[in-house]
Amino acid sequence: MSLAIPAAVALVLSLLITPACRAACRRLGWVDHPDIRKLHRTPIPRTGGIAIFLGYAGALILMRFTPGGFFAHHAWTILPGVFAAFATGLLDDLVSLKPRTKIAGQTLAALLVIAAGIQIRSVGGYSIEKAWWHIPLTVLWLIGCTNAVNLIDGLDGLAVGVGLFATAAAFVSALVSGNTALAVVTAPLLGALLGFLRYNFSPASIFMGDCGSNTIGFLLGCFTIMWSQSCPTLPGMTAPVIALAIPILDTALAIFRRFLRRQAIFAADCGHVHHRLLSRGFTARRVAGIFYAAAGFFAGLSILLTTSMYSSVPILAVFCIAVWLTLRYLRYDEFDSVRRIFFGGVLRHVLTADLSVRQLETVIHSAHSIDECWFAIRNSGPSLGLSHATMRACGRTFSAEFADSGAAGECWSLSIPLNGAGTIDIRIPFRPDLTPASVAPLANSLRTVLAPKLEDLRAKSPRPKLSLSAAAGR
Repeated sequence: MSLAIPAAVALVLSLLITPACRAACRRLGWVDHPDIRKLHRTPIPRTGGIAIFLGYAGALILMRFTPGGFFAHHAWTILPGVFAAFATGLLDDLVSLKPRTKIAGQTLAALLVIAAGIQIRSVGGYSIEKAWWHIPLTVLWLIGCTNAVNLIDGLDGLAVGVGLFATAAAFVSALVSGNTALAVVTAPLLGALLGFLRYNFSPASIFMGDCGSNTIGFLLGCFTIMWSQSCPTLPGMTAPVIALAIPILDTALAIFRRFLRRQAIFAADCGHVHHRLLSRGFTARRVAGIFYAAAGFFAGLSILLTTSMYSSVPILAVFCIAVWLTLRYLRYDEFDSVRRIFFGGVLRHVLTADLSVRQLETVIHSAHSIDECWFAIRNSGPSLGLSHATMRACGRTFSAEFADSGAAGECWSLSIPLNGAGTIDIRIPFRPDLTPASVAPLANSLRTVLAPKLEDLRAKSPRPKLSLSAAAGR
């Protein structure tokens, strides 16, 4: 049986089921309402992934029971895992599952396909099949791919188109390398995605929802594992990763951005790659076209890596240059901040200030009098970058000027209360490399280390004795 038949069956099923699914979603109220992050202005049906799954599963089941089919490799056994991924996404569309519940459902799906034989068995040509961690690694990869496609599903036709190019790359590579099992499972998805794209391209009349993105992402994760099994070398294993470069890159950027901003990893924001392109003035259709071009480019590179008889270094170099130019064009603020911290001298200044504060704390902890505390501050003034310091504690006032610190010009002025023991006022000359991140540790140390020390010294100091005449007067 020709592989064109399951692809055609999936295409027809997807084309026929999607309108029915769209109408049912509207009747049941399963729609995506517009908000500040979304471009559509009217409610849109959101569980179109049902049509993708039914089209894909229908084609596979047809092939399973067709005499003379391609199922000598029992590729149909991935269906239980695919159904678990689809069901998890559908429940999330309907009742908004918590992140840990979604991960649990995706883990179950991964374990089901692992039981069917889809496992990462080697890395870079080295077998890891007997290592205990090859199963967790497979689960992690499948969950990562599933959520990566989910994250880029923020624009009409985006995830479907990117998934279509990645699936096409896997299909072509399967035909070239003679990987029959991979060709069997990719052909129906090509048809299902192509049929659904007819309704999902901008302006979309239906969204695929999490049930669709989970299904596509999970299947692509399975495809890349099957793909890598036929190309055990390191360049060959890199090919599937390059085919999924867009969702992987967008997910990595999202995790990096949210980590730096101390935001939840699963929190929604407007910092994805398609959001950055929209902010540059591109229309939704133009952004989708850019993504399709990039997906086609990466798909071509992945096929070249699989089929090339020559060195893979030029292909990998082109890929790295393309990623670097993309990041340069997107101009993420987080990358600029990291670059300034590591290469602009900010890290060195912050580190120097932190070490100086730690040394000051050590001396204050060992001080036996208020005078010794003040001497510690005065001696540390130049290394801390102070131009002036005044401490008022226990009825006494201490003051010092630090001429070498460049007292002229604009200064930071801080008045730090010492929890009832007094106050300390400091001035720090303003410098371009000086940031609140380098000033805050000093202020916090003076309040949390110096203040308790002054309280302790005041409590231990002997109180003045009253004279006899003063006592008689009372």
